[in-house]
Amino acid sequence: MQRRVVITGVGLVTPCGIGTAETWDAITNGRPGIATITQFDASALPTTFAGEVKGFDPARWIEKRHVREMDRFIHFAVAAAQMAVDDAGLSFRGELGERAGTILGVGLGGLGTIESTAQSYKVRGVRKISPYFIPMLIANLAPGQISMRFGLKGPNIATVSACASGAHAIGDSARWIRLDEADVMITGGTESTITPLGVGGFSALRALSTRNSDPQGASRPFDRGRDGFVIAEGAGILVLEELERAKGRGATIYAELAGYGATADAYHLTQPSPDGEGAQAAMRKALASARLDPERIGYINAHGTATPTGDVVETVAIKHVFGDHARRLAVSSTKSMHGHALGAAGGIEAALSALAIRHGVLPPTINLTDPDPECDLDYVPNQAREVRVDAALSNSFGFGGTNAALVIARYKGD
Repeated sequence: MQRRVVITGVGLVTPCGIGTAETWDAITNGRPGIATITQFDASALPTTFAGEVKGFDPARWIEKRHVREMDRFIHFAVAAAQMAVDDAGLSFRGELGERAGTILGVGLGGLGTIESTAQSYKVRGVRKISPYFIPMLIANLAPGQISMRFGLKGPNIATVSACASGAHAIGDSARWIRLDEADVMITGGTESTITPLGVGGFSALRALSTRNSDPQGASRPFDRGRDGFVIAEGAGILVLEELERAKGRGATIYAELAGYGATADAYHLTQPSPDGEGAQAAMRKALASARLDPERIGYINAHGTATPTGDVVETVAIKHVFGDHARRLAVSSTKSMHGHALGAAGGIEAALSALAIRHGVLPPTINLTDPDPECDLDYVPNQAREVRVDAALSNSFGFGGTNAALVIARYKGD
């Protein structure tokens, strides 16, 4: 019999709050964390706002002498992982360290470190390159630093699959536990690419909203007036644990990680396949993995980036997978509040889905004032909804046609 996997710890660092409780309060009250960029002068760029994590001090979680060894995306990962481990009440001393690991999703890695070092090198030469330059920027040092911090001697892996990275990390981590290769996994996603090249690059793709006069109203998933996504940063980390182990130590169980599907469009660099065929396949695989009929899903945390094509295609894909039940589903995009954190998005949104199940509150899609006629599902517009659901689906899709879907279910006991 395949082992079951539950969520016993959650850690969030997002534009909506530093901490899980802070983020959840902002999300359920519809308070966006999007504002004019402060990390650099963005006035020359087409987009001048983002979802920044404001007031973050890495020294709260990391010894000062180690802070300089890490890029900001690693700072976020370590902080959120410490929150999640504390929340789970775990210690990895002794045998557990041998049976625990970490898989984290990262999209672009230390882009800020690359930019600042390139400028320094151009002006001052090779001697001014930090010996920490490479360890600061490479994606796998996010899980690597977590592994060293907690003494995790199981798998230590970074998944790099654009905006599906965090969801792939969570799904792959669950498989390690199901296959009896680990008992506990620290997993999710992290990202920090609000830099001149990061914002400029997505602007060149014409992927970002340019609603500079109204940053808080700029992320408008499923709304007729949407004009692109809002780039963001942060981390969403979960502690996954084998069910019997969690029960045996009396752990708080947020939800069960019940299913996972991963597919590829094999279609286009940046555009989804027609009718969201790859997204459909990922959702169907996740449902089959969870052994759930589509009618058992009560809520979908949509990828919902507020791009003109993506929101329509995801809506169509949901209709294909869920048929008549799609009209009874609650669907929302929390990116309307925290923005699109790229490689961290899947981790943040899976965490919010687990919290929605635990608390019986479905997050809203804010800024949905003029619904697109082609986006005609129930997107929980503008206000959170107190509804108990037994299972949720969290979707993550990325450039290159990479797709991931997670089924997160209420744990009802045996």
